[in-house]
Amino acid sequence: MKKRIAILGSTGSIGKCLIDIIKKDKKNFEIILLSADENYRELLKQAKLFKVKNLVVNNIKSFNKIKKDKYAKKIKIFNNFNNFENIFRKKIDYTMNSISGIQGLKPTIEIIKYTKKIAIANKEAIICGWDLIKKNLDKYKTEFIPVDSEHFSIWYSLKGIHKSMIEKIYLTASGGPFLDKSFRKLNKVNIKQVTNHPNWKMGKKISTDSATMINKVFEVIEAKKIFNISYNKLSIIIHPKSYVHAIVKFNNGLTKIIVHDTSMKIPIFNSLYSSKKIINSKKLDLKKLNNLDFRYANLKKFPIIRILKMLPNNTSFFETILVSMNDKLVDLFLNNKIKFTDISKKMNKMLNLYSLQKYKKIKPKNIEEIIKMNTKIRSDIEYLIKK
Repeated sequence: MKKRIAILGSTGSIGKCLIDIIKKDKKNFEIILLSADENYRELLKQAKLFKVKNLVVNNIKSFNKIKKDKYAKKIKIFNNFNNFENIFRKKIDYTMNSISGIQGLKPTIEIIKYTKKIAIANKEAIICGWDLIKKNLDKYKTEFIPVDSEHFSIWYSLKGIHKSMIEKIYLTASGGPFLDKSFRKLNKVNIKQVTNHPNWKMGKKISTDSATMINKVFEVIEAKKIFNISYNKLSIIIHPKSYVHAIVKFNNGLTKIIVHDTSMKIPIFNSLYSSKKIINSKKLDLKKLNNLDFRYANLKKFPIIRILKMLPNNTSFFETILVSMNDKLVDLFLNNKIKFTDISKKMNKMLNLYSLQKYKKIKPKNIEEIIKMNTKIRSDIEYLIKK
């Protein structure tokens, strides 16, 4: 019997990787739904290839353009995610959510009801709304698998092991393009230099997050929430080769080190198939293993890591503020309105404002409150930058 699946964000890097995996095994899959924001041409190619009958195109201009295509006459195309109950008559087998940004939170929470398994590659959804996601996962008995290479590696390491056995979890970071440069020398770096990641081919936003190291701050928050452990059991270490994705040290003296190719194909493949399915991967790289080159993260070089000391242990609006602030500052940098070094400087300064500290004690009750806070913070930053 074919696996019935949905891919939210199918035209992004994660979505395309999943599509490439399924292409080689088409007879075993039926794609019920695909979605994209702007890239309607790529979405149409995917839909025609797999004969997909339901599409979501969020961007109104792209939605209007795709509706003019001949194929559009044969299928259903929606402009939002408000029609899941009309699309899914019964629970599907698997959903991949690779929508980027906080706009991925609402569809993540709402599709859980309609899927047996959900793989999430959306940091913002987990950081800002994990309690809401977890509530639905438990309510509808939906299996969850994290797809970020670090969290997938931790998840894989902890199979069959109780969290009380964990002494420390180390999340590895490549250090990005400026690993061997001091922070004060980055004042004049341009967008091309910032987004030129040494190991991964990624979009401009995530590449910038890697260069500042905020992506690792986010990953620490994600790990705390997903695995329900305290911040003092989580640490960031630099590993320029990006070959080791996580290290888990247990209190029985044993340590697990998870290694895989520098490719998102590995965690995506394993989120889709059972452990019996085989993937063709590269041979163990002894050269890399003999030169792992681990280093502790330098706070002078990556000052944004100081934010970890500000984070409350309880779930609060502060995580949403952090995500929203970073999104807006990175957007300003990518539009040449602020310098690269301003991202770290302004975040550390703004997050210490008394007016924001109160939100550490307030927990969001629903999706609408999170989205409202996101809009407010982005607007406030726009005003402060202009001022």
